[in-house]
Amino acid sequence: MTFFVQRSQLRDLYDKVAAGERLSEADALRLFESKDLNAIGALANLACQRKVGPRASYILNRYVNYSNYCILSCQFCSFARKKRDADGFELTVEQIVRKAREALALGITELHIVGGLHPSLPFRYYTDMLQALRALDARLQLKCFTAIEILHLAWLAKKSVEQTLIELRDAGLDSLTGGGAEIFRKEVRSTIAKGKESAEEYLDVHRTWHRLGGRSTCTMLFGHVESLADRVDHLRRLRELQDETHGFVGFVPLPYHPDNNEIPVPTPPTGFDTLRTLAVSRLFLDNFDHLTAYWVGMGLKLAQVALSYGADDLHGTIVEEHIFHMAGATSPQLQTEAAMVKAIRETGRVPVQRDTFYQPIKVWGDAAPATAEAGEEVSTAGGESVGGVRQ
Repeated sequence: MTFFVQRSQLRDLYDKVAAGERLSEADALRLFESKDLNAIGALANLACQRKVGPRASYILNRYVNYSNYCILSCQFCSFARKKRDADGFELTVEQIVRKAREALALGITELHIVGGLHPSLPFRYYTDMLQALRALDARLQLKCFTAIEILHLAWLAKKSVEQTLIELRDAGLDSLTGGGAEIFRKEVRSTIAKGKESAEEYLDVHRTWHRLGGRSTCTMLFGHVESLADRVDHLRRLRELQDETHGFVGFVPLPYHPDNNEIPVPTPPTGFDTLRTLAVSRLFLDNFDHLTAYWVGMGLKLAQVALSYGADDLHGTIVEEHIFHMAGATSPQLQTEAAMVKAIRETGRVPVQRDTFYQPIKVWGDAAPATAEAGEEVSTAGGESVGGVRQ
């Protein structure tokens, strides 16, 4: 593992990582600027193995976008539509419940639900949706809404962010999604998402949710008009909030897709840049246990390679994805569980079906199931069923 690093100009950073020392912003920028991808990957793989050992995870989930009507006009967004647009849509609560019922029959454990900032749906629509979905199956985990959606719902309800989150939690919300972070630097944010919430507002929504006992993921959209220093600044702010609340369960770097929006870039993120960004994120975000290689944005083959560059998760089955595909993603709409288990096994990792909070549900063995940790329930039918589903 250390061969590439020992021959690299990054040897001093290897010593730092091996000693468990925190990397500085200057260290992170130096890693981003390095062309020695093998050495960066070796460092990230070392850090990842220390955090999670030989396991790599996935989740059985389904995406639901309740509407793409949005009052904002973010320059980078290919998803949002106005009421006058022919390809706009909004789902009724009954339609969402039908999609959820179909997905439950496939074995999913999580619904991932986001949408645009709808101009007229009342706050009651969102609480009714959560309550109806919770009534389907109490074990189903509901991961819903970005920070900007929470701010919009607070405005609709004429309540504080905290009270809004409490009411959504009481209706059935389990976790916030991490979407909408984009890049935190104000100048970049003004270029790609003018009118959207500020970095401070994004972080404060998650801070409030964490203080209420909730957990969430976070993201970074990279590969558009930001600089490498902007990426480091973004990661720093996430690391600082994690130091404060310990409420993030995972980080999901998202490669930018340039089609059908107002921010064209000559070269979308390459495989080199994607792997480098995941690796540096793993090394700098030393207080995060989990880092997801989002196969929708990078394809399953590159996501598989990312398991050797700091990632320990391939995300989920998804079933139906709109946001990235409307921006030009050519990946499939869904992945089968078998494909993800195979991709993980080929890297030498142990496949683990996880829940929303990255807790193991089933550990896949080979001829026989792996040994469960103390206190965990075990099923011998092809893999381990570990613990419960809902937290």
